[in-house]
Amino acid sequence: MNTLRRPLIVLTLAAGATFACPLLQASDRDDHEEARQALERGQVLPLRTVLDQVERSYPGQVLKVEFEHDDGRYIYEIGLLQPDGRMVRLEIDAVDGRVLKFKRKGH
Repeated sequence: MNTLRRPLIVLTLAAGATFACPLLQASDRDDHEEARQALERGQVLPLRTVLDQVERSYPGQVLKVEFEHDDGRYIYEIGLLQPDGRMVRLEIDAVDGRVLKFKRKGH
């Protein structure tokens, strides 16, 4: 690659990331607000309740939690790193705590 073009590409990517960040942050705020409102209306279980349930059934460290409203259903998506190094992704029904999907990656 031409050495003059490389800084331009990096600068362009950096500028794009700078402009995208406020959009991502606004989306996160919307998700948090939706989760808070659903909790206040009694439509979903508190995240702590769901995490306690997950920790009892699936050993590992929680790395990521997302709250979604998908096809009329509230869902907690939880990513775990298990002691054996495998990654687990759970989709939990936020209303009753049922595991909807379980996916494990790794050796």
